[in-house]
Amino acid sequence: MMFRPPELMIMFAVPFSFSVHPEQQRLNEGLKRYIFKHEKDGGGSNPRPITQRNGAVYESHFDLFRVNDPAIQELKAFCWNQLLSLIAGLNGYDLATVNRLEISNDSWFHVTRRGGFFGLHNHPNASWSGVYCIDPGRSDPGNEGSGLLSFVSPMLMSGMHQDAGNMKMKRPYASGLTQLTLVPGQLVMFPSWVLHDVKPFEGEGERITIAFNCWFRLPDP
Repeated sequence: MMFRPPELMIMFAVPFSFSVHPEQQRLNEGLKRYIFKHEKDGGGSNPRPITQRNGAVYESHFDLFRVNDPAIQELKAFCWNQLLSLIAGLNGYDLATVNRLEISNDSWFHVTRRGGFFGLHNHPNASWSGVYCIDPGRSDPGNEGSGLLSFVSPMLMSGMHQDAGNMKMKRPYASGLTQLTLVPGQLVMFPSWVLHDVKPFEGEGERITIAFNCWFRLPDP
């Protein structure tokens, strides 16, 4: 007797999104001008960091998207466009509903030099987070793990037992880590509860990223 194969259904999943700014080279030049001036002027950094990091990482204030700078505001518009499009698709919101959403956010930048890293963490009290890459830096030859943005699978117990029946499953079913080598102009967005870290950057130049956390309110019509 011949049996039909079982129906495969993805029952639990974590949505990530990936975008690239269409004019990233021009935009990133403007962002670098603001960031390096801010760092040189000492325009404020996180005075009480919770997440483990070291002195090779410079972290800015947390109201970056409120800065009246053309490049910063252009990036903010791009991030909000991509984020609202993602939220609309995942929640089934029409345009009228999306236009009613009120966004609150924290936003900041990191400049990471040789040896800099960022410890494992997530972002409480937010629903969506994003990382925009301005410059990944120039990693040393042969050091493929340098500066990776690394996400931990929330299904940690899926690795409790591994044998020939599950050890070679591909994503999205695989357990363990997902590690990303960012490229200039790339925006990665993910649920804020996902644990992630940045591996030590071993290379020349600066690894420069802008990050944000968002939480939302939907007023009655």
